[in-house]
Amino acid sequence: MKKYIFILSDIELKIREGQYKSGHKLPSVRDASELYGCSKSTILRAYAELEKKHAIYSIPQSGYYVVENSGDVRHSHMDDIVDFTSASPDLNVFPYLDFQHCLNQAIDTYKYHLFTYGDSQGLETLRHTLVSHLADNQVFAKMNRIIVTSGVQQALEILAKMPFPNGKEKVLVEQPSYDIYLRFLEEENIPVSTIARTAAGMNLQELENQFKNGNIKFFYTMSRYHNPLGSSYNTEKRKAIAALAAKYDVYIVEDDYMADLGVDDFFDPIYAYDQTDHVIYLKSFSKIIFPGLRLGVAVLPEALLKTFQAYKRYVDTSMLSQAALDIYIKNGMYERHKHTICNLYSERIRILNQAVERYNQAGLVEVSPVTSGVYMQFKLPRIVNMERLVQRLSARKVQVISGKGFYLAGYREQEKFLRISISRAQPDQIDEGVKAIIEEVGKGNWY
Repeated sequence: MKKYIFILSDIELKIREGQYKSGHKLPSVRDASELYGCSKSTILRAYAELEKKHAIYSIPQSGYYVVENSGDVRHSHMDDIVDFTSASPDLNVFPYLDFQHCLNQAIDTYKYHLFTYGDSQGLETLRHTLVSHLADNQVFAKMNRIIVTSGVQQALEILAKMPFPNGKEKVLVEQPSYDIYLRFLEEENIPVSTIARTAAGMNLQELENQFKNGNIKFFYTMSRYHNPLGSSYNTEKRKAIAALAAKYDVYIVEDDYMADLGVDDFFDPIYAYDQTDHVIYLKSFSKIIFPGLRLGVAVLPEALLKTFQAYKRYVDTSMLSQAALDIYIKNGMYERHKHTICNLYSERIRILNQAVERYNQAGLVEVSPVTSGVYMQFKLPRIVNMERLVQRLSARKVQVISGKGFYLAGYREQEKFLRISISRAQPDQIDEGVKAIIEEVGKGNWY
């Protein structure tokens, strides 16, 4: 990453966290160059970019100051509520101005082409850009194998319904797993098999048995930052899953929807270990930019392309949004925003872990080992009445969500847990929220 982008992201983070408050004077160019160990011209470039984003302003012969922001969403009526439920990005880090600039530039660049039906595979220039973008995550694919979708959910629904060349019928899902997809599978009566996944991982021997004897057409998994557990598979497991897929002719649907929300640069997806074209790689752009953007990407094996396109049939993603995303990535804005939001969430996870260590000394809850992403599992004693716990915490203005919805109906081996999300929990709220959870679990009186 270029030095000025790092500086830019660091200052933006300090503004958001209140270290540099509205009207606050920033370090002088000279002081900042010493602080960051770079040239004055690098600082000037970073400050110039911040001025373009209307984050700071300059006064001749005086210096640079943080723009007053009376409309900051943190000063809303929700200020006193600790939200551990939301999976949507923090409103305070939405890149409104950057993306608005990209939308305007897209209209100027592509003009009327944006308002035609376009290609059902996606805007060609975006798919070309995605070739190199995905390669940064060790996902190497030719442009013809990349299809832009209306979020990851659309790709998941198509894959569940379409036939696969292995001639098998069942979808294998982890338990627990992505709740919206589980509800879709149930509503559509898709044949499903299950395999248990805990914070400690999954039984590979059981996975092999399912692949060998279970009539599995594909295995749906989140290899990192699992929803709802927050945990990731280690390298050994990712390699083993790819090898089993090849051995038993089972496809893997790897939902890497949070690929850009962690600081684990060493992480290569299952796709990187696929030697036989058995891994379908999915990525979402909604979690890092805007939930309403509804843009995702599917990287498909050659054998699945025609069938997938036949089920997709028509253009269902905004060409304007695709063009804006293309420009957003090309201009380096995506990389800069990714760096900012990763640092933000990493800091919140660190605060969460510290709070658990501080208040959970009696071991009332078990937590998943998480240092990146946005989710963490708080596993509770079996005796806890979940509904009553949620009500008690709500009375203390702490919002939590039960893990029950992340299982298929009737799945018997459910763990009792809360899914904790730090996506919208502000740093100064996390400690008090964790304290409240531990205190309420410790009170007992469930009946």
